[in-house]
Amino acid sequence: MVAIKASAVDAFLARPQPDAFAVLIYGPDAGLVAERAAALAARAVAGSDDPFALVRLEGDDLASDPGRLADEARTIALFGGNRVIRARVGGRSVIAAVEALLDGPQPESLTILEAGDLKKTAPLRALCEKHRHAAALPCYPDESGAREKLIDEEMRAAGLTISPEARALLSASLSPDRLAARHDVQKLCLYAMGGGRIELDDVSAIVAEAGEVGMDEAVDAAFAGKPVEVAAALKALRASGTPASVALAAGLRHALALHKLRGQIDEGRSPRSVVESAHMIHFRRKPSVERALGAWTGPRLLDAVTRLAGAVAQSRKAAGTGEAAAERALLAIGQEAARNSR
Repeated sequence: MVAIKASAVDAFLARPQPDAFAVLIYGPDAGLVAERAAALAARAVAGSDDPFALVRLEGDDLASDPGRLADEARTIALFGGNRVIRARVGGRSVIAAVEALLDGPQPESLTILEAGDLKKTAPLRALCEKHRHAAALPCYPDESGAREKLIDEEMRAAGLTISPEARALLSASLSPDRLAARHDVQKLCLYAMGGGRIELDDVSAIVAEAGEVGMDEAVDAAFAGKPVEVAAALKALRASGTPASVALAAGLRHALALHKLRGQIDEGRSPRSVVESAHMIHFRRKPSVERALGAWTGPRLLDAVTRLAGAVAQSRKAAGTGEAAAERALLAIGQEAARNSR
């Protein structure tokens, strides 16, 4: 069977190839791997009342006993119907076990192999991509529209809508891990249930991680035009193990919030009154937010939102250079603010 492209994975899951005895689901997005494995397993045993229809195995155990996978796969279900084996690939090779399964008689069960990121030359991936009774499904973060599709799915299921500003903040705040991202969106929907529409404040209250150590300092210093303090805060974040990309997402959330508040100032209110009436701002941050609102215009904030959103996307797509891009984006905001405050 030919390798399945990332864009064709959903179609395969909707209509799996009937002659595929084993399906390898692999990639760096562990949550997406687990989610797709669970969906494929549920489809295979749909309608079955057999509590033993799903069998879980560990790859390292199969490496020690290569014949076990084929034996399990050819075991007839106790109460009839289909069976599914989910095997999580560990650090040891399971090639012998999978070859014994694929090269023997047709099994009674579908085998789903869950693995991490595999290079094209990885033996297990190569075997499942080329064998006529196997398939290999890649799972990569931020693949075409995946994040937006996840948000849309959960909004429809909850009967909710979401404002464009809230959607932008939510998308930027979600974890790159699919399961963690879905759980966060579900939590947000539960919080907003009965309200009909999710707004920016809802996302800030439930999903946004604005309270992480050091992030407030980095973001506030950037919008206050203090690039030296931005650099110091980012250094402290690195030392604590917090990626700059997390602070970048916080910066995007802050820019969106500032843009919304700036609209009230443009309608005639003073920065202080706007800040005092904004309940989502921690009291310690109110002075810095007030200064930022006085220094940034609406159009400049909108431009900052666009640039920060682009940097967030870049940081997620290019793991090797993403952290440097995140730091550059925040420093650039600080330098721009410094120039405009002179």
